This record gives sequence, structure tokens and C-alpha cells, in this order.
Amino acid sequence: MHSLDRQHSDGTFANAIVEADDDQPAPRANATQRAYAADWSHFSSWCRRAGFSPMPADPGTVALYLSACASGSADGRALSASTLERRLAGLVWNYAQRGDRLDRKDQRLADAVGLIRRDHARPPEQKQTIGSDDLLAMLETLGHDLRGLRDRAVLLIGFAGGLRRAEIVGLDCGADQSEDGSGWIDIRDAGLVVSLRSKTGWRTVEIGRGASDRSCPVAALEQWLKLSRISRGPVFRRVFNDGKTVEVQRLADKHVARLVKSAALAAGIRGDLPEAERAMAFASRSLRANPGGR
Repeated sequence: MHSLDRQHSDGTFANAIVEADDDQPAPRANATQRAYAADWSHFSSWCRRAGFSPMPADPGTVALYLSACASGSADGRALSASTLERRLAGLVWNYAQRGDRLDRKDQRLADAVGLIRRDHARPPEQKQTIGSDDLLAMLETLGHDLRGLRDRAVLLIGFAGGLRRAEIVGLDCGADQSEDGSGWIDIRDAGLVVSLRSKTGWRTVEIGRGASDRSCPVAALEQWLKLSRISRGPVFRRVFNDGKTVEVQRLADKHVARLVKSAALAAGIRGDLPEAERAMAFASRSLRANPGGR
């Protein structure tokens, strides 16, 4: 079975085209702050383990941290250049909030960033893909209300199962429960089995439970279904403005496109690009499991 910790090879989140959805607000400032807070927490933990102090700002320490993250020695996972650019932006922001300043022009830091870009940058791809580390950062930007729980399940199920956006929103809680459904789910002890209608018949996708509830697609789905009180019909639905009840109709597939873009921008993914270019990158590209990711 597939999970966030185990990559699949052929599934995709189809084109994340920006199409407005009434119940998906634009990225909020506190969403980006949550992503930056996660960056600071990771940096502080590394400092404690490596015998450094996160305060005051020391470009040399930050340079060593970024190099460790790039090589995988920080926590066993080598991060991409784009992810490290986002983390650096988060550290700059965190130091500013603490009344300190991280000098990005310091030669030690500039040299480290240059080496990372040269040695760890992935070759250009036709489509902008998002890896598992980026996905975790996107999840950090989501709220903990009913709408946020739904969006967390959408991202995790779509990523782990390699589902197209129409397949995600077309899921029902069981077989033959709606006329417009494209498949259904079966939650088991070992994980989730998704049955999908295809041009040649039916196909099944197995999604295993993750090692952590934070990144487990099945746990996220179970929590959404429980708190939304959905047991029959469409799995993913719009949430009313009261934030406590859901509609009967299924969620439109354009919501997935908007969600991908808003969460990616709020998480600071591809922070090395100007904001206008970042918005364009996620306006018409896809979110899928990155073969180079964890």
C-alpha cells in the first residue's frame, strides 16, 4: 500500500488551474507564519543536537544548518534547493520577529546557498512538482477547523494515491451511492482501498496508513468524515459559512486546483522566485508525488 512515506510511480494530481471557489479563502498571513514557525522549530532542534545556539543570528550557523539539510545529515532526508530556499526565508522572518537580523549577504551564508543551488538543485521539469517535504509544509498552513480538516484529507489522499482532482472529489463513501460519483472508498485496518472508474473498467488504489498521524492520509480522512458526520454519499463537500455543517452536494474539482495553489504559496514553496512567478508556477502546474522526494 502507498502512503506519504512510500512513493508511487504513475499517479498525478492533475493541472492545478486557478479557478475560484467560494469557500476557499486566499492564503492568510497566519498560515504563512505557521509554516515559518515550523521552520524555526526544525532549526532550533538541529541547533540543540549540534551544539549551537539559535540566538543571536549567526550566518555561519545557518549556513551549516542548510548544508546539513541538503546532505541529509540533519534528519536523514536530503532536501531540495527550493525547500531550503523556503526554510531560509522562514529563518530570516523569525529572526526579524525576535528583533534580530540574519545577514543573507554574509559570505559564509552566500557560499553555502550557492553550493546548494549548484549541487542540489533539480533539473528543470516540464511541470512544477511538489515533493513530500513541500506537502508537509503546505499542511502546516491549513487551519484546524472543519474546512482545514477537509483540505488536509484532500491533499494527503490525492498525493498518496496519485489521484486526479476529479477522482478525489468524485469519491463516495460506498459503492452505488450517487449517480455522479467516479468511485468509492473502503477504510480498513491496514489502510484505504479506493475503487475508481476508468475508461477500461474499474481500478483500485491502495493507500497505507502513515507512520505519523501528522502525515497519515487515512487518519486525515477518518477525522474529516467523523467531524463532518458524513457516512453516505460524496466524501468531500463544501462547508457552510458557519464552519460547522456541510452541504449535500460534492465539492467541485476546481477547489482542488485553488487549494494546491493557495497552500503552496502560503508555505513559501519556491521562495527563490519572485511572488508573481511563484503564483504563475502553481496556477497551471500539477501536484504529484516527486520521485526525488522521500
